[in-house]
Amino acid sequence: MMKILAFAGTNADFSYNRLLLRFMKKHFKQMADIEIYEVGKLPPFSVDTSLSEQTEVWKLKQKIKAADGLVFSTPEYDHGIPAVLKSAIEWMSYHTKVMDKKPAMIVGVAYGRQASARSQVQMRQILISPDCNTNLIPGNEVLIGNVRDTFAKDGRLVDQKAIDNLEECFEHFIEYIQIFQNVDKGELNMAVKQPTISDAYIQFPTGRLSLKEVQQIFSTIPFEVDLIDSTDHFAWYSDKPNREHVRNTASLGETVQECHPPMAVPAVMSIINSFREGKKDVVTRPLWMNGHRSLIQYYALRDINGHYLGTIEFTGSVEYILNLFENGAWDKDATTGASKKTNDSAEEPEEEMAVDASTGASESSDDSDASEDDTPLAADESGLDATTGASETGSVDAEDDTADASTGASENDD
Repeated sequence: MMKILAFAGTNADFSYNRLLLRFMKKHFKQMADIEIYEVGKLPPFSVDTSLSEQTEVWKLKQKIKAADGLVFSTPEYDHGIPAVLKSAIEWMSYHTKVMDKKPAMIVGVAYGRQASARSQVQMRQILISPDCNTNLIPGNEVLIGNVRDTFAKDGRLVDQKAIDNLEECFEHFIEYIQIFQNVDKGELNMAVKQPTISDAYIQFPTGRLSLKEVQQIFSTIPFEVDLIDSTDHFAWYSDKPNREHVRNTASLGETVQECHPPMAVPAVMSIINSFREGKKDVVTRPLWMNGHRSLIQYYALRDINGHYLGTIEFTGSVEYILNLFENGAWDKDATTGASKKTNDSAEEPEEEMAVDASTGASESSDDSDASEDDTPLAADESGLDATTGASETGSVDAEDDTADASTGASENDD
């Protein structure tokens, strides 16, 4: 179902514009899921507002990215839009592109005969300005005046002409959104069926893969991957179904500051800077996510010369592995299922040579005199990561342990 984010453009305790949105939410429930947002929840716009006070601003940006369309219901104060609505739009357009090309519609209610005609004109100018750049539907005016006669005491819109006009305009808006969705779906389907170039291959030192194979590998592996590039922008995520962290293409290209909850930004930047400065190569975080045990590992992505290319995040549920361990899977012989614990009187079986399943090569060393000292130290003995040698102790974790380091999406969303 279409998801619409509707803004009640006032902070007044009672507002006919809020009543209009509530009427629309109920009246059009078969056509769209309308969420009403109160702009009064936002702090007054100021470029000097500290990050710690911008959590509500960040939450609003996530709602806008997830919405298919935006509806603005504006009163008219002194021939213009209310200051609280203007402040909200400034938050939505300052150093962010969340409204860019987002389908938008304006409605309005006022006491006079001209309704909110002047404030709607001002609103149109704002929404089509370069900083907002919404796909504002042309025409489609919903101007409801003389509100004492058009609304019943229980909040219902009772003027039939107003209802007819509202229905016509909202149906046009839904069709307008679908135009853009069909274009986007067409591009997405093309990318799935034929990524970028037909019959293209990537030659690795260890073999060759087609672009389609690369794409499907990332969709199949049992963990999800995300990338923050060397300029601290969210650059890519694996298109894996049923992700632990839900991603949205609207977040691609955003800076770390834009795509993270403000409270998490300092800790996330600490992780990234520790990678960039060569102080760490890996940070590990075991977490409970979506009701099960998961493991998140952050790795510094470097080229063969050690130059920093970005930060990659691996996330996946480890419930299956832990259940195997807890059920004694490693207490049984892998080939026969028989318990490795035999009676003392039982005849010792002949030692079999371990064979690699893919090549048939023996896994035992030809050098039978190899000393035990040649084996790497276990992680719990050395405190080092087995692949990079980087210590996992003292990992830089976000103070807000519900935020992930690539996009900041909450792991415990409301």
